Amino acid sequence: MNATTKLHALGQSLWLDNITRDLLDSGTLARYIAELSVTGLTANPTIFYHAFKGGDSYDAAIRSKLHAGKSGEATFLELALDDVTRAADLFRPVHERTAGVDGFVSLEVSPLLARDAASTLAVTRDLHARAGRPNLFIKIPGTPESLPAIEEATFAGIPVNVTLLFSREQYLAAADAYLRGIERRIAGGSTANVPSVASLFVSRWDVAVAKKAPAALVNRLGIAIAQRAYRAYRDLLASSRVARIMNAGGRPQRLLFASTGTKDPRASDTLYVSALAAPLTIDTIPESTLHAFADHGVIGEPLRVDGGDCEAVIAAAGNAGIDVAALARKLQDDGADAFVKSWQEVLSMIAAKGAARAAP
Repeated sequence: MNATTKLHALGQSLWLDNITRDLLDSGTLARYIAELSVTGLTANPTIFYHAFKGGDSYDAAIRSKLHAGKSGEATFLELALDDVTRAADLFRPVHERTAGVDGFVSLEVSPLLARDAASTLAVTRDLHARAGRPNLFIKIPGTPESLPAIEEATFAGIPVNVTLLFSREQYLAAADAYLRGIERRIAGGSTANVPSVASLFVSRWDVAVAKKAPAALVNRLGIAIAQRAYRAYRDLLASSRVARIMNAGGRPQRLLFASTGTKDPRASDTLYVSALAAPLTIDTIPESTLHAFADHGVIGEPLRVDGGDCEAVIAAAGNAGIDVAALARKLQDDGADAFVKSWQEVLSMIAAKGAARAAP
């Protein structure tokens, strides 16, 4: 039994943090499902930018759609929908075997709308309808401005992956938006079972403090933030509020650990995956980290429900001059800006490929 299978047996879902047409066409994703216990997949604008940039797999489709009069954004969304729906079909047996708990893929709304709840909701409805897959999450950023869109999408019965969460407080705000949507459905006589996940980004914390953290805190703050969020998550699962929803036929929103690839070349290439093993959670894992963990990963002690030493680590960070609350807000803003940049780069690349085709 390899390490990925052991992680699955522990109760943690392992989702691939990547998608490319080559991954689908070559049968590699199907092999990851069969051999490495991968049970889901996430995508974002940066992943698609690298997929488009990495070869010519999309070139013919891009030129065909542009020639048919599609805009750059419409072309991108159609290509992204093609890929994620193919992936969703590969994961459909997992989805059915787990009665809708697992086997999901995720597609992001335009990051240009991260501060516009009404437009985010409109695009969420459109993408969900166009995809036509029960195991597809629409990713909505957990920015304060997008929380109403998360609630309304949940109320509409649309599965949502809340992304770009960087702290316990941001996670709890997103969870509250989800729960409000479910509670409104129950009050209106609708089913309470609308899947959702909340994605907490981990490694970016350690990148952000790498130059100011004392030696004792190197590559520890991200894990401590995750431990703190996990404690809040488990407390919420044990609450009467969630119990009422489960009694009505609903299921809890699951906590997902994102950005779990190691960025520090001096650290273990499986650092975050090993440290964040925990039942009732998901880990989205880059392809290189997936291979590394399958080859030599070691599963540590599961995360403690009480958060372990997280508060001591976070307090030490504060003593070192790191304002954790302010940094969480900055990381969320920077993450939204990075996705905007990737989105714009994708559209520029599509335009360039079309122009190259049109040139004599």
